[in-house]
Amino acid sequence: MVVLAGDGVYVIIVYDVGVDRVNKVKKFLRRYLVWIQNSVFEGELSDADLEEVKMGLGDIIDCNEDMVVVYRLPNVRSMRKEVLGVDKSHSSEII
Repeated sequence: MVVLAGDGVYVIIVYDVGVDRVNKVKKFLRRYLVWIQNSVFEGELSDADLEEVKMGLGDIIDCNEDMVVVYRLPNVRSMRKEVLGVDKSHSSEII
């Protein structure tokens, strides 16, 4: 994924989906974002990629049972992130 500076939004996506769909959602989101921990992804996306992610998730989840929350920030500098314990995301290597 290549995103030009200022060409999109920084997102945090959290989800609670049925056990039979967890791996599908995780595999799908890894194509676009950084896996932070169970059911949490973050990263910068273009507006077009964000729409693609939302459409793709809509195809995977069961809207009557599952929940996906997308938090949008203008950019990573707008976010204040504090990690207690071990940061397993290694996001500092790619941001």
